[in-house]
Amino acid sequence: MLRRISDRDIVDTILSSFEGKESELIPILQQVEAEFNCLRDEAMHAIAQFTGVPESRVYAVATFYDRFHLRPVGKKHVMVCRGTSCYVRGGPQILKAVERQLGIKEGETTKDSEYSLGTIGCTGTCAHSPCIMINEKVEPNMTPQKVAKLLPRGAQS
Repeated sequence: MLRRISDRDIVDTILSSFEGKESELIPILQQVEAEFNCLRDEAMHAIAQFTGVPESRVYAVATFYDRFHLRPVGKKHVMVCRGTSCYVRGGPQILKAVERQLGIKEGETTKDSEYSLGTIGCTGTCAHSPCIMINEKVEPNMTPQKVAKLLPRGAQS
């Protein structure tokens, strides 16, 4: 009989490529997120034990950085920039346009798991604001009209 590989086995395999140093926390979180598409409670508990970092600190790091997620995100994760430059150049209207276009609110994922929506503190592309990111690709100089062309309408929300 074949043994099913458990999530804990996968986490243990990831951890085995590290030494357990506190300085490895972010790279470990990145690998676990890449494997599971989010940071699950069980994984963060195992990471805390492995690194000797208090679990509360592992959660603090995981929730501080926009790149980490406690819930699974869609295949296309749309992040609207909330940086000052994007904000004053229409960022709030861009967020509303993306919500309308995808039929979801910030923090939600479409039913088909194709799209999820979040915000990011700054994309670092202020000269091209307002911006959104779709996965790792920055979409500059956004307008509600560009949102409508870029994203599908009511994506299985």
